[in-house]
Amino acid sequence: MPTPIADAPPAEPKKSPPRQSLHYKLVISLYRVFAITVLYLVLGGILTYAFVMGFYAVNTSWVAPLILSAADEKSLDFREKLVTSQQTIEDLKVDSQKLETGIAEMKKHRAALLALEPQLQQAIARERAHNRASGPQLAALDAQKQADNVKTRAVLAQLKEVESTINKDLAAGLITKGDAATQLSAINQAENAFTDSKIAQVLLTDSVLQKTTTGTDSLDVLEKQAELTSEAAQLDLAINVAEKQLHEESRQIDRLRQAILTAKQSPYYLNAAGGQTLYFAFVPYDNQAGAVAGRPVYDCYLNMIFCRKVGTVKQIFAGEETAIHPIFKTNIRGFLMQMNLDYPDSAKSKTVFLGRKPLLF
Repeated sequence: MPTPIADAPPAEPKKSPPRQSLHYKLVISLYRVFAITVLYLVLGGILTYAFVMGFYAVNTSWVAPLILSAADEKSLDFREKLVTSQQTIEDLKVDSQKLETGIAEMKKHRAALLALEPQLQQAIARERAHNRASGPQLAALDAQKQADNVKTRAVLAQLKEVESTINKDLAAGLITKGDAATQLSAINQAENAFTDSKIAQVLLTDSVLQKTTTGTDSLDVLEKQAELTSEAAQLDLAINVAEKQLHEESRQIDRLRQAILTAKQSPYYLNAAGGQTLYFAFVPYDNQAGAVAGRPVYDCYLNMIFCRKVGTVKQIFAGEETAIHPIFKTNIRGFLMQMNLDYPDSAKSKTVFLGRKPLLF
């Protein structure tokens, strides 16, 4: 007979998993979700960063707003140089006026000297002609005077004998004292007249010498003529030097004025002039095609999306400037432009865009 089979033990009821295991699974699930989320966020950040880098690498419409202050080093240096140039112009203008006045005075003096020279030449010619005419006549008169004096001397010798006779007659009582005095007075007048004649003859001889030879008076006239010619030549030289200096100072004034006109086209001049708030932007050379006066300016959130028009381009400046790339942080070269902004806060943005929105919104 077959052995009877023993009854199987009854099955035990299933136990529910412990609570700690559920928490563990929940943590694992959350960790996986968090890891995946972080991974996607990191991947999204990398893609976003790559997109931003690529966007600014290919976009050619962005510019970097720049806030200039009158207290900036460049503005102060520019203002100092501008004031120095203007002061130099004023000093040169004063010097030029002095030179012009001096030149006019020297030319007037030179004209007066040159006007004297013909008169001096005429006076010398007249004097020489007169000397040539009067010299021989005076010489003849001098010879005649000498002959007259010789005759008068002989007459006076005879009068000496008469004087001796008068004195004897007076002593003998043959004539009165009055007659004697009258006769002696006549003799004395004759002697005085002879002395005067001798003096006249000496003066006449001196006049003949002056008329017939080149004396010191003539040399003085010639010396004055030479001085006049020399002074006129010195004035010519001084006028020439002063005119060259005046011309050079006029050219320097023109150069400084031209430099100031050029400087007035600089943003630092507009900024230094002060009076109102001005807005500028740095334009890289790669983006210069969009920098045209009158074009609209857009400011965007996150530097590229949700853009709005905030102003227009006012003017472009030609001077080269350097700046730091607002995104890549590298040195870049370009120039400045001025903007008219309806929203001044846009001047504080990293970048703004010219012409149109960089994206579709």
